[in-house]
Amino acid sequence: MKQRVVSLVPAATEIVCALGRGRQLAGRSHACDFPPEIQALPVCVTTRISGQANVAAINAAVQAGGPIFQIDLAALASVQPDLILTQGQCGVCAIGQAEVESAIAQLPGPRPQIVALSAARVAGLWDDIAAVAAALGAQKEGRELLSILKNRVVDILQKTCAFKRRQTVACLEWLDPLMGAGNWMPELVEFAGGNDVFGVAGQHSPWISGSELAAKNPEVIVLLPCGFDLPRARREAATLLAHADWRRLRAVKSGQVYLADGNRYFNRPGPGLVDSLEILAEILWPRLFSFSQHRQGWQKA
Repeated sequence: MKQRVVSLVPAATEIVCALGRGRQLAGRSHACDFPPEIQALPVCVTTRISGQANVAAINAAVQAGGPIFQIDLAALASVQPDLILTQGQCGVCAIGQAEVESAIAQLPGPRPQIVALSAARVAGLWDDIAAVAAALGAQKEGRELLSILKNRVVDILQKTCAFKRRQTVACLEWLDPLMGAGNWMPELVEFAGGNDVFGVAGQHSPWISGSELAAKNPEVIVLLPCGFDLPRARREAATLLAHADWRRLRAVKSGQVYLADGNRYFNRPGPGLVDSLEILAEILWPRLFSFSQHRQGWQKA
């Protein structure tokens, strides 16, 4: 009998589907939206933050404290999962392992297995894919997927590793207040042939001030607000882009400010991180790389 899988984090959902096991998914979180066909699955996690709230309102809600997510016990019980995929990386982005363990203790019947993803660097993505593949009994598919993804990374590294000059890059994961992009993002920037001026690989994303951004004055700025697609990123960035201090930045003057679909790519430590690397390479070195991501994964601001 096939395992019934509930994924409570978008990256895990994407990994399951990339392994060819999407039909085993029996439930998802409110944020799981790719691939599109999984949106018909029962939602087992909800959030108290409105999906229409702007960046300032979302930040205020987070700073106010209290639980951001809630497991729908009735929905979870109804799908009777054998395996639950969650995460242990960011309590603001998705529900964590402790909350899942507390919830399943209230369910009748056998306890489902829990696998918590915790990628903070690119190598962690490889580990998470292998862990999900092992839990699904899909080790062969896992090895094949890892080979494909790693080869795409190597294809870029073969060109960028010898660069003597790298553009300075600021990736902003939040816009009010400003936040740089940490975890896997500094590595992706490096792999793409850039030099990240704020993030530190494997460490949480840092809050930064406007004066710090001005002091670094990067050559390229990429806006990839967490959880926002391209149209919403453009709406939320409008105030920032109109600010007088912003217009003095070197990247702004040279037309090197870009919007990216953080929700689909950069914010999720799933297979889409390799697409994210390709987007960065395409932005930084358009004469060397073209992955047809323009307008879909990124746009000029």
